[in-house]
This record gives sequence, C-alpha cells and structure tokens, in this order.
Amino acid sequence: MKKKPQYRDLFPGAMELMILKTLNWKPMHGYALAQRLREISEDYLQIEEGSFYPALQRMLKAGWLKTEMGLSDRNRPVRIFKLTAAGRKHLERELASVEKMFAGFNRVLALAGE
Repeated sequence: MKKKPQYRDLFPGAMELMILKTLNWKPMHGYALAQRLREISEDYLQIEEGSFYPALQRMLKAGWLKTEMGLSDRNRPVRIFKLTAAGRKHLERELASVEKMFAGFNRVLALAGE
C-alpha cells in the first residue's frame, strides 16, 4: 500500500526557482513542466495549477521566460516555455541566495542545541 505523501508549502520564490532550473535543462510546455516537477519531487511538493500557471505568467512579464508554439507528444499545439538570458542570470542569483539561506539554516540547526 502506497503511503499518502505529506505536502509542504514552498518558501517565497521556490516555485519560480524550480521552474527556471528545470527550463534551464530543457524547454517544455506547461503541463509537461508541472509533471516533471511532480515527478522529481516524488509528489512531495504540492504544485497547484492556481499558483503554477500564474508563476509562469509573472516570469514571462519579468522577461525570464519566452514562449514559442510547438507540438505536444500528442501533436496538439502548445506553448513551449524557454529560459531567456535574463532568466539565466536571475537563476544564478537566486541559486546563490538559496545556498546562503540553507547554509545559515543548517548552521542554526546544528548549533542551536549546544
């Protein structure tokens, strides 16, 4: 029997960071991207359409993503999301910021009980 996954809320900016990182690997249409994020997280992260698609729209407006028309695996027209140069720069800055945040978090966890 498969155990019901426990869902966790994401910290602010986490959805955008995961989208940028995944699209840096490979351009994808929205549904494939959402499925990839669920697959990678093994359904541990709850990715709601109500926050996922607005995040894509915000990222398009910010200039971090661009789209072009393509075909899905079922030969249906879809919007393919791609990272822009500005999106790559933003990804690099955000990854550095998250690494610092987690380093501080881990330090507190390691030393708080001493």
